[in-house]
Amino acid sequence: MPDPIATLSAPTSRASLGRMVNQSTILLMVCIGSLIFLLALFILFHQNATATKGYQLRNLERERSQLLLEEEILNMQVAEAQALHQLSEDPVVQAMVALRNPRYIQEDTTVASNQNEAK
Repeated sequence: MPDPIATLSAPTSRASLGRMVNQSTILLMVCIGSLIFLLALFILFHQNATATKGYQLRNLERERSQLLLEEEILNMQVAEAQALHQLSEDPVVQAMVALRNPRYIQEDTTVASNQNEAK
């Protein structure tokens, strides 16, 4: 005669084993799904940061080209203000008095050496 306890526990262990397999399969699917979801969120945030940096870079390039154009314009204005005809028409330059009898130094010696010889 077979053992009644062994016959009763066999179907119970098979049922609990089947339930454990089903639970572990569901748990595995949930883990894989959550990993996929987390990776999708990470990719979304990464793409958003990249797009934001690209937008900022484009704005900075536009601002840089605008500043370079302004610098060119200012350089042209400075060159025009420093031009010789502009300086000759300046009222301060026109008010200067012409030199009548200029005297030039003929010697190659310095002024300090001439003072020492005079003493």
